[in-house]
Amino acid sequence: MTTQVRVDNDVTPETNHSFLTRLYTGEGGIDFVGRRKLWYIITLVVLAVCALGIIFRGFTLGIDFQGGTKMTMPAANLDTAAVSRTFEEATGVTPEGVQIVGAQDSRILEIASERLSDEQIMSAREALYTEFQPKDASGEVTPDAVGDSTVSESWGSTITNRMIVAFGAFLLLIFIYIAIRFERDMSVAAIAALGVDGVFIAGCYALVGMEVTPAVVIGLLTVLAFSLYDTVVVFDKVQENTEGFEHTTRKTYAELANLAVNQTVMRSISTTVISALPIIALMIVAVWLMGVGTLKDLAVVQLIGVIEGTFSSVFLATPLLVSMKNRQKKFKKHNLQVAAVRGTDVDGATYQEAVEAGLVNEDGTAAVDEHDEVVGANGLRPTGVNSEDAERFNTPDGETSLGASWRPTRRY
Repeated sequence: MTTQVRVDNDVTPETNHSFLTRLYTGEGGIDFVGRRKLWYIITLVVLAVCALGIIFRGFTLGIDFQGGTKMTMPAANLDTAAVSRTFEEATGVTPEGVQIVGAQDSRILEIASERLSDEQIMSAREALYTEFQPKDASGEVTPDAVGDSTVSESWGSTITNRMIVAFGAFLLLIFIYIAIRFERDMSVAAIAALGVDGVFIAGCYALVGMEVTPAVVIGLLTVLAFSLYDTVVVFDKVQENTEGFEHTTRKTYAELANLAVNQTVMRSISTTVISALPIIALMIVAVWLMGVGTLKDLAVVQLIGVIEGTFSSVFLATPLLVSMKNRQKKFKKHNLQVAAVRGTDVDGATYQEAVEAGLVNEDGTAAVDEHDEVVGANGLRPTGVNSEDAERFNTPDGETSLGASWRPTRRY
C-alpha cells in the first residue's frame, strides 16, 4: 500500500511493508532480547520436564553401548508376542525388546536381549526358523534369513567412554574458538545454548523411549554443530553492530544486539526449513520404504535438533549474552547514559539512577549529549549501518537500510 505524505510542500512516497517483508529485510522490530525473561521461563520449564524424563525413565541404549545380542528376520505377518515366546522358550532369556521396523516388503523384526552364548544363539535361530519359516530376499525359506549380532559389555563400555570424550572435546574446542574469534562472554552464551539443545534432545529420547544408537550420537554432534553455526552468525552481527557502542548514546548494547537478531532471524528460519526438508525425505525413505533403522535414528535426531537449534540461537544465545553484559560495570554505566539522554528507564537502568549518578543537569537535560562520540566509535545507525556504508549506499544519514539482513557490511 502506498500513500502520499506532504512535507514542506514536497510529496514523498511512503510505503507500508507487510510484517513478513519487514522481517525478511531485518526491519521486523521483534523484541527478542527485551522479552528474554519469557524465553528463560519457557526454557526452564522444558528443561525441567526433560530432566525428569532422563532421571526417572532413563535411556534405552542400543547394544553398541550396553552390550547384548540382536537377532533379525523378515517380519512378514509375524506377531511380536509369539516371536517373544518362542525366543524365550529356546534361550531361557526374556527379550528386552521385540519390534518391527520398516514398511511393506522391507519390514524387519528385531529381537534385542542380553548377551547370549553361541549355544543359545543357535537354539534361537533353529526355533525361530522352525516356528515361522522366514524367507530371504529371493522368497526362499531358509535358516539364513535369521540373522544375529553380538556386542560384549566391555566393547559397549569402551564406545560409551569414547562418545563422552568426543563430546567433551567438541565443547572445549567450540569454547576456545569463539573466545578467540569473538569474546569470552559469547563463548559462555554459545555453550549454554548448546547445553539446552543437548538436554532437550536427550529428554525427548528419554520420554519417548527411542533407542540410543551410534547413529543418534553422530546425528547429535551434527545438529549441535548446526546450532553453533547459526549462533556464530548471529554473534558476528552482534559484534558488528555493537562495535564502539560505548562512544554513543543512541542505543544500548541490548538494543543493538536485538537489532542483530532481527537482521539474521529470517536467515535462521530459511536455513532450518531448507535443512528440514531433506531430513524429512530421509525419514520417509528410512522408515516407510527401506526399513533401515540406522537412517531412521540419524534422521529423527537431526529433525529434532535443527528445530531446537534455531530456537536456542535466536531466543537464547543473544539474550544470555546481553544478560551477562548488563551485569558488568561498563554496560551498566552506558545504560544509565542512554537513560539520561532519553529521560526514561532503559533496560534495567532507571532515569532516577541516572540522576543520582550525576548524568542529568539541574535543568533536567542530559549531561551527556545524545550525539557525543569519540574517535574510534563505530557510528552505528539504528539499522546497524555505519556512516561509511550509508554514504556508499547513497542513503541519507539515519535512514539506512541494507535490505536482506544477512548481507555483510564489514570490510576487511
